[in-house]
Amino acid sequence: MNRFFPVLTLSVIAIFASSCYEVEETIANITVVRIDAVGEEIPVDEAEVRLFALGSLDEDFVGEPRFDTTQVTSDEGFVSFNFSDWYVGGQAGFAVLDIEVTKGALTGSGLIKIEEMETNSETVIVQ
Repeated sequence: MNRFFPVLTLSVIAIFASSCYEVEETIANITVVRIDAVGEEIPVDEAEVRLFALGSLDEDFVGEPRFDTTQVTSDEGFVSFNFSDWYVGGQAGFAVLDIEVTKGALTGSGLIKIEEMETNSETVIVQ
């Protein structure tokens, strides 16, 4: 009986250790491009990208934004937002956010559906 106790204890520890839930990062990657005369996509650097979601909408009341964050694109027209701190385990779905992009006279918009614990990507064309 005494020789089975260490084996049983290690087995129980292994079962509980293997069932730990690991939270992956929730990332939104946005690529901003413009279309040239030939139809090729040209990355737009230094563009301001805003991701936001308004709260509940009512005729008399607009709720506070749950998300409202802005970043500037890199030389490749790329920007990445990390929403891992906002993720709550067990929630169904994460968010659908509006995208607004501006750079001088160029503007663009879109939507991105952000799935929890995944890297989500969207491309926005500015004109």
